[in-house]
Amino acid sequence: MPHLEEKKEAVNQGLVTGRLSVAPMMDWTDRHCRYFHRLLSRHALLYTEMVTTGALIHGDVPRHLDFNAEEQPVALQLGGSEPVDLAKAAKLGEQWGYDEINLNCGCPSERVQRGAFGACLMAEPQLVAEGVKAMRDAVSIPVTVKHRIGIDRVESYDFVRDFVGTVSLAGCELFIVHARNAWLQGISPKENRELPPLKPDWVLRLKQDFPHLRFVINGGITTTEQLRVHLPQLDGVMVGREAYHRPWFLSEWDALLGHAPCAFSKDEIEAKMVSYMVEQAALGVPWFAVSRHMLGLRHGQAGARKWRQVWSDHRLKSQAVQEVASLALKQLGSDPD
Repeated sequence: MPHLEEKKEAVNQGLVTGRLSVAPMMDWTDRHCRYFHRLLSRHALLYTEMVTTGALIHGDVPRHLDFNAEEQPVALQLGGSEPVDLAKAAKLGEQWGYDEINLNCGCPSERVQRGAFGACLMAEPQLVAEGVKAMRDAVSIPVTVKHRIGIDRVESYDFVRDFVGTVSLAGCELFIVHARNAWLQGISPKENRELPPLKPDWVLRLKQDFPHLRFVINGGITTTEQLRVHLPQLDGVMVGREAYHRPWFLSEWDALLGHAPCAFSKDEIEAKMVSYMVEQAALGVPWFAVSRHMLGLRHGQAGARKWRQVWSDHRLKSQAVQEVASLALKQLGSDPD
């Protein structure tokens, strides 16, 4: 188990009002991705991929929970519905050094639905409340909930208002609201991020109806101007795929929160990632398991397309990472992206 005192050396600025965060994204926001994102923003709150309670209770805990101390502040997102299991998993997260436990009540995928958690939990607010209470009783760190504004094609503000009201009675004080419904049948997870209409005004209504609670908005946020609009109105903004595909976006966040701006250039960040890949290779992690997360770093830069091709070229997997890095850098400036 990690040395908790060492991990707690990082100042937990991510849980204050006015926070910016990168959304939990399956297959993407692993510890290598979070290490990369932390280079871009010192004060963003980072999230794990969703980890199911079963994976922690019956599986390989270090594989699911290990992270680099440099990543903090970092939150663990759990998937599950049984209060006892959620409490056990949350306790493991706290012991491992995470700064927050988040319950997934927003994922619409059929696989998650079969596990009776994710967005379908919005139909059972009392069960969610019981899970929140069980986790709050088990840990001393914050317990938060990420959810949609509704499920299927019934769009009712009263539904999400009552969900928040019920869950808040169990002690949840911060809700991350993906401001669109989750359609549980007939469309893919990708379409679920695009087709149900966004209703950001509903998040503002929640803030008005529950002034004692904190609300973070998520969904369809792609620009710095949107951050500037939402931050004064709400308690935070969570960005998903835009942060992953255009990571330099994160370099603007610290200044928006009143901190010193990102200290590194793109070249310096890439050099730090190469050093990290060398360290990870010594632990048996292939460089391409890390490099895949930084493919958007050079977005818009001349030569970026060829640069990405080098870092994602499977024919180079047997090459040392320093050789691949040298080859990639030679592509910059060669053509427009």
